[in-house]
Amino acid sequence: MKQTKLYFFSITGAFCALLLFSCAKTFEEKITPVTNFSDKSLAQVYIATVSAARNYVYVDGKAVTGTAMSSGSVFPSTGYTFNVSGGIRSFLIRDTLATSTQVPLVFAQNMQVSKQYTIFAYDTITTPKQVTVPANIVIPSDTTARIRFANFVYNPTALTGFDIFSVKRNANVFTNVQVTQVTDFIPYASGVTDTFYIRPTGSPTNLQNYRTSPAGYLDILAILTPTAKRSYTLVFRGGYRSIITTAASVRTLSTFANY
Repeated sequence: MKQTKLYFFSITGAFCALLLFSCAKTFEEKITPVTNFSDKSLAQVYIATVSAARNYVYVDGKAVTGTAMSSGSVFPSTGYTFNVSGGIRSFLIRDTLATSTQVPLVFAQNMQVSKQYTIFAYDTITTPKQVTVPANIVIPSDTTARIRFANFVYNPTALTGFDIFSVKRNANVFTNVQVTQVTDFIPYASGVTDTFYIRPTGSPTNLQNYRTSPAGYLDILAILTPTAKRSYTLVFRGGYRSIITTAASVRTLSTFANY
């Protein structure tokens, strides 16, 4: 009787061991994690291209964006960056709709290791262009923030520069910024809400857009409450006309966080 019980218990133990072995979990990594950043640079993409929609960004043939971007979108949108291997990299920004009339934007960029960049796509979907500029992020040692201004408004003819007027300072914080120009970062008070208006250089008059409901004109502005030690970019984009009488050519002053 004892032998029968021992034999039964042995079989049961072997079966349980086999069952546990067959249920053992394995983890297969679908995405290779990056643990070594010594050969990487950092980048952020802003789409200022007029009428852009469904845009994806590719680096060396691989998509780096997981969500379609339209005019005014920034990637990553959280105020951080994505990593890119250093050296000459091939970039592609295109509309993912097969029947789109947007011309793919293809360019090569030398990405220096340990540097941070902002890539601005601009102009129109039939003649897209790009400017890649260093994002010289310096974390302040005090409680200030930092801001800069990027001018990527579209017009088929040459434009004069533009000023950015701060209500809080009651003065221009950037002056005579030309189309495709990106200023350096400047220190700015944090924790205080400020309103920024855009003006033709030297003019005290704010630029406006036409609105249909209710019909009339509305100042172009951006409102920002900077967080201490963070960096922000003000962007002027859209279709520029000296006098806008329809809602078709909307120009915008917006902000995004760099860090």
